[in-house]
Amino acid sequence: MVIEFLQQYPKTSIIIIAALVTLVSSIITKFLTDQEHLKKLKDRQKELQNELKTCKGNECRMKEIQSEMLQITGTMMKSSFKPMFVTLIPFLLLFYWIKSVYNPILSSWFWYYLGAGIASSILFRKWLKMA
Repeated sequence: MVIEFLQQYPKTSIIIIAALVTLVSSIITKFLTDQEHLKKLKDRQKELQNELKTCKGNECRMKEIQSEMLQITGTMMKSSFKPMFVTLIPFLLLFYWIKSVYNPILSSWFWYYLGAGIASSILFRKWLKMA
């Protein structure tokens, strides 16, 4: 029954699947990362970007700012690893299944999935108030 719906309405169903996967991923990320810490890091990163624009002539200060920005970026990347480890295997299996269902009937399924995933990610991150 589910496979019949997926094959009867391939574009609609891939958009729904992408939105659901993105919702699950966003919820997992929200609860496995320290959102307050990430917000502070993003705010500091914005401050440094503004400061970098104002100190164009001072090479030494620019290197200090870039070094701190690199540290912040590294810290933010490390915080994204925990949710990635939790979701990686289940999502790979899901993508394998999606490919087997949609490739015969909709060769461009990936582009529909990607577009819907990006759009729903933006919405869910705002809705869940994520950093």
